[in-house]
Amino acid sequence: MGVRGLAEILADAAGGVFPPPDGAVTVVPQPAPREAGVLALAAHAVVFTDEDPEWVRETLAATPGDPLSAPVCPPFLTAFSERTGRTVNNIDLLTVADPLPGAPPLPLTAVEDREHPRVVRALRYREDVRVYETDGGVLILGRGVAGRWEAAVEVDPHARGRGLGRALAVAARHLTPSGGTVWAQQAPGNAPSVRAFQAAGYRPIGAEALLVVGRP
Repeated sequence: MGVRGLAEILADAAGGVFPPPDGAVTVVPQPAPREAGVLALAAHAVVFTDEDPEWVRETLAATPGDPLSAPVCPPFLTAFSERTGRTVNNIDLLTVADPLPGAPPLPLTAVEDREHPRVVRALRYREDVRVYETDGGVLILGRGVAGRWEAAVEVDPHARGRGLGRALAVAARHLTPSGGTVWAQQAPGNAPSVRAFQAAGYRPIGAEALLVVGRP
């Protein structure tokens, strides 16, 4: 792969170009002090950390179980957390979608209040945060890991089951400021969220475990 940073690896993956499925682990520096974790692709993992790469490889080699899944299994993630003093946020399905032209498919109102709870929470993990509201739901956009644009949606309980989550996920493809790809993470157990984002055109890329400072 040569010397490549996480941003380049992500950009290639968004375009359908992945590291070789050779069972290897690539260790790259953290894109920013806030961002450390593991990106698990098909038979290839990327660990982004400022820790010694030899420590990563030795710890993975000592991890029991399938070597292909070791980077996102509890023994390694626990050791990684203890080594860095961070907490594993979640192991998410990582997806990506291309931009769409024109206006989003539903009316949205930008939230200007920087003290809004959704803005405050989003700023823990992202920069350039933009929050939009509609009847029954919220869309959050911001620059996350390696500067990528990330989308997250929330649907109120009374508005679920009507396709609003999918519509908000589609709206993110219209509203991404750079006109580039937009990324989204879904907890694998949250089947409605997984279905909504895939129905909105988001492609699965791999699994991602982020290590955060403090409690998630």
